[in-house]
Amino acid sequence: MKWSQAIQSSPGPRSKREYLALYAKGFCMGTADLIPGVSGGTIAFISGIYTHFIAALQSLNAKALKELLSCRLKAACAQIHSRFLIALGLGIVSALFLLAHLMHFLITDHPIPTWAFFFSLIASSIPFLWAKLERPRAWPNIVSLSVGGVGAYFLTGLIPLETPSHPLFIAFLGFIAITAMILPGISGSFLLLIFGKYELITGALRNPFDWENLFIMAVFSAGALLGLVSISRLLGRLFKKYPDTMTAFITGLLLGSLRKVWPWKETLETVVVRGKERVLKSESFLPELSLETLMAMGVMIFGVAVIVALNRQDPHTHVKSSP
Repeated sequence: MKWSQAIQSSPGPRSKREYLALYAKGFCMGTADLIPGVSGGTIAFISGIYTHFIAALQSLNAKALKELLSCRLKAACAQIHSRFLIALGLGIVSALFLLAHLMHFLITDHPIPTWAFFFSLIASSIPFLWAKLERPRAWPNIVSLSVGGVGAYFLTGLIPLETPSHPLFIAFLGFIAITAMILPGISGSFLLLIFGKYELITGALRNPFDWENLFIMAVFSAGALLGLVSISRLLGRLFKKYPDTMTAFITGLLLGSLRKVWPWKETLETVVVRGKERVLKSESFLPELSLETLMAMGVMIFGVAVIVALNRQDPHTHVKSSP
């Protein structure tokens, strides 16, 4: 089997247009991951590729690992959703490299319009997601929406905790951090701040050749890998068996996460991590009429237009269950 045959035999985009569309959505996911408090999973969900994304993660299973360990790389490539993951991964990595400085500039010097854009993307997608449920008024969907919304609302308002640095706890952090990155509405970096380990993990990444840091990264990565495999499989099964209920739950997560991305906030508590100030606790308020407020509202309108255009392009995009 040739490499081209191995890649083409896996699920994923077929045409150049589909490749570009998936690359663009990956680019948007990477951009979102650069904003503290916004998850790439959120963009995957509102752009209609979330179930495809979960299915691709599920393909990284024991069978694929066995092929890799046996050095049958082409067979492993055919086993996993390589075409999907390559296009999406290139988009994510491109955004992380190309936009890191720009997004830092925007969130630092123009925070309100930047937060306004992400707030409008999430808020305007919620009615579309809810309308596409087969039975939006069914009690399981109402309960799931409420649980997701209340959970995300209180989670984004937590204050930092004092936590141990035991290897088992570091592995646990890797598990929940990758889970947060997969789930829409929750930021993995924000959870690391909450558990007081953001500086420890980022410090290890900045100096990976130190033996102690290498051990921390290995333990954290082991927990993340376990979370990636187990949570993706769990979510895949739940979406297959209870598509409406799970969509309602994640819609609730997005609804609750609006607390974190509301543009107008007063900072109450911060922490300096490696020379950068990180907001730990803030309080929302309603803005007064000003030029900056009008600019933010204009950005919000643009965000709404993006979501409307996306839903007009493919009215069934959010309810597909497999690639």
